[in-house]
Amino acid sequence: MSKVLVEINNLYVGYNSAAVLKSINLQIFDRDFLGIIGPNGGGKTTLIKTILGLITPFSGNIFFENDLIKSRIGYMPQTHQIDRKFPITVSEVVESGLISEKKLSRSERKAKVREMIRRMDIENVAGKAIGELSGGQLQRTLLARAIINDPELLILDEPNSYVDKRFESRFYELLKEINQKTAVVLVSHDIGTVLSTVKNIACVNETLHYHAGTDIDGEWLEEHWACPFDVITHGDLPHRVLKKHQ
Repeated sequence: MSKVLVEINNLYVGYNSAAVLKSINLQIFDRDFLGIIGPNGGGKTTLIKTILGLITPFSGNIFFENDLIKSRIGYMPQTHQIDRKFPITVSEVVESGLISEKKLSRSERKAKVREMIRRMDIENVAGKAIGELSGGQLQRTLLARAIINDPELLILDEPNSYVDKRFESRFYELLKEINQKTAVVLVSHDIGTVLSTVKNIACVNETLHYHAGTDIDGEWLEEHWACPFDVITHGDLPHRVLKKHQ
């Protein structure tokens, strides 16, 4: 049985006195690929910020398998959180992912940065400011930063909100490669992409409903998303389309 990297027990989280998440229970396993779906405002980003320690919960607990996991979680934020006018180069962004690696020498840090930039195929923009990048180049830069310290857990918040369509298939191939050694949590409203990529599903809409595997149907989505769905099959990729609200 896979070890549990993160265990969340009876978590209540919110802002001021209003709870956004209630009675959240979840286990994230070693080398899992967990898709977190749910409506806008349902609490998906609040949940991952709580796991990252950016928000203090009202009550409940989050347990990590060890302190190393807690201190080295890889994280890709939503694009609107990135100030593209900030004067920083691609190489500097990638190297900032090593900020907690105090024992590395300067030459070791530079070598890791070069290798990660090569892996993401962004050598040609390594010296450019992030404001000069395309969407796909920025995405690869942020992914490089998130995984350069070899985390056991990688969290991505709505990465397809700024995906370069020319790079999209390669991006998800990279995630599957990373998942061979790293647990991945992918937060997205794009259900079709999530279901074609992940191993397990959690729907967050104030509460959390976990589903092992990805063989979910419209009834499960309607029940936990609180919104009607049609399920349409198109080749091997399932798509979900909203019905008209009454």
